[in-house]
Amino acid sequence: MHAFDADILISGGGVAGLTAAAAFGAAGFSVICVDPTPPVTDVRSKGADLRTTAFLQKSIPVLQAAGLWSRLEPHAAALNVMRIVDAGGAEAEPRVTRDFVADEISDLPFGWNLPNWLLRREMVARLEQLDTVTFLPGIATQSVFTRSNSARIGLSDGRRLRVRMLIAADGRNSPMREAVGIGVHTIRYGQKALSFAVTHPHPHENVSTEVHRTGGPFTLVPLPDHQGQPCSAVVWMATGPEIASLSALSDDAFAAAVNARSAGVYGRLTPIAGRGVWPIIAQYAERLNGQRTALVAEAAHVVPPIGAQGLNMSLADIGTLLELAQTHRQDIGNDAMLDAYNAARHGDIRMRVQGIDALNRASMTGAPMLRDMRALALTGMTALPAMRHQLMRAGLGAGRS
Repeated sequence: MHAFDADILISGGGVAGLTAAAAFGAAGFSVICVDPTPPVTDVRSKGADLRTTAFLQKSIPVLQAAGLWSRLEPHAAALNVMRIVDAGGAEAEPRVTRDFVADEISDLPFGWNLPNWLLRREMVARLEQLDTVTFLPGIATQSVFTRSNSARIGLSDGRRLRVRMLIAADGRNSPMREAVGIGVHTIRYGQKALSFAVTHPHPHENVSTEVHRTGGPFTLVPLPDHQGQPCSAVVWMATGPEIASLSALSDDAFAAAVNARSAGVYGRLTPIAGRGVWPIIAQYAERLNGQRTALVAEAAHVVPPIGAQGLNMSLADIGTLLELAQTHRQDIGNDAMLDAYNAARHGDIRMRVQGIDALNRASMTGAPMLRDMRALALTGMTALPAMRHQLMRAGLGAGRS
């Protein structure tokens, strides 16, 4: 029996896959990471991911262990306040505004926001520093065959590799998840999300703002200034047909639509970056492990972009899997280790998917009476400090990891 080609093969070179490669490589494991699409690391390049990611407090230790946080922190915009605005009245203007302030429960911000294209740039640069990691962009995983002591992976360039553990970080339609026979539960909303960036005359003051009216939230997340002007990333969720119409508008018409929907937050918004569109679903895998295989990130779970939960759930996956790997160094990827991983993460994932599903359905409502009920619920839930603090801690992932 020939030797292993690496301890771990990571299928998927998105933000989660690159983070996992850096984290396991920094911990001394030999890692091969593959992705069929080379990462776009320049905002001006075609295919650049214009979305942003907010790393919440509990995600920072994973990034630090991977040697990534020192590279990312200089580019990050702090999130000190999470603001929810209900603009569900007859006119698109704020009628209920509630702030969740980080210093009520912590001496740190809720999190830090960064553009996804920049994350890829810094993560690829970090992998180049690690002798333990081989990154193969432009190469896909095509087959997997597992046995009790190894996984054999077929790559698109004809190579066949033998590794101790396969990590599937290959997205919501994960070919590796399907190949090892793990099913998923999926909720479809008929929604899509539109992502872009804007400048505005009033400073965001490190406030992340969700404006709720109908169809889904319109969320502004702080970014560093752009050419001397305050700047925010926007995720606008609405029905699929509405997003298709918005994405096809001329620049002037699109700017008008953006300002009509924003309820006047931060003054007049000026779109500055191209528009990205993606479908909104909620999804979780029936289990997170197969023989010699672990699912992480969107291969394991997908949630609507509410409350900055998506990638932070992914980093919790990576952190938990890495901790277990440290205690199973002699045989990483064995059944006991991966059963423990599933037990540690699956319940929390299901709870968060269900909670975000409920929030998304509340944000979608269009009936005036239901919108009024939403505004009353927002007021009631945040009126008592103890309840407000409990909501904030839950959003940060306090308690279960």
